[in-house]
Amino acid sequence: MHRRTAAVGALLAAVAPAAAGLAACGGGGLTAGTAAVLDGRRIPVRAVEARVAELRHTAGGPSVDARQQPDGPARRAVADLVLDAVVARALADRGLAVGAAEVAAARADAAERSGGADPLARVLADRGVPGSGIDDWFRRRLGILRLAAAAGADAGTPEGEDVVRLALADAATALRLRINPRYGTWDAARAALVPDLPPWLAR
Repeated sequence: MHRRTAAVGALLAAVAPAAAGLAACGGGGLTAGTAAVLDGRRIPVRAVEARVAELRHTAGGPSVDARQQPDGPARRAVADLVLDAVVARALADRGLAVGAAEVAAARADAAERSGGADPLARVLADRGVPGSGIDDWFRRRLGILRLAAAAGADAGTPEGEDVVRLALADAATALRLRINPRYGTWDAARAALVPDLPPWLAR
């Protein structure tokens, strides 16, 4: 479980830069209060700011090093919110889904391995995941595993990573993803936001 989780975490760190690449295809025209647009639906800056504020008030939130990076937490928030939508679209396009029961089971298992719900929340907070985003974090990772498995691959292998990157790139294109340049650009080849996320985000 730990090996697979680490592999998926590494994959998503690589995927985050690619999501930024698509913004290069149409970052213009976004209003000042918009962080990103997917299929005409806005991710408002206030949602990003609320997520960052929640992290700052969470024990075990972003490390001091992370907070010293000007837009580190905000960029991670945008990357996560975008990836939630992109992974969901990639799954839907293939007739796949991740159920609430699966998310709950994965979260409970991780909490048990971490010594409880609070220790798990602190670990995830240090990775930039606020309490309100924990279920989404598990849903996204389960979705990554499912996308690879549907193609007969393992998300922890180079083949699986390629499968997932292509799926996410296609989904982002279908969603006509645009990202406010303030948060980076979407690199479709890597399926991630660039510039690269700070090292603490990839742990």
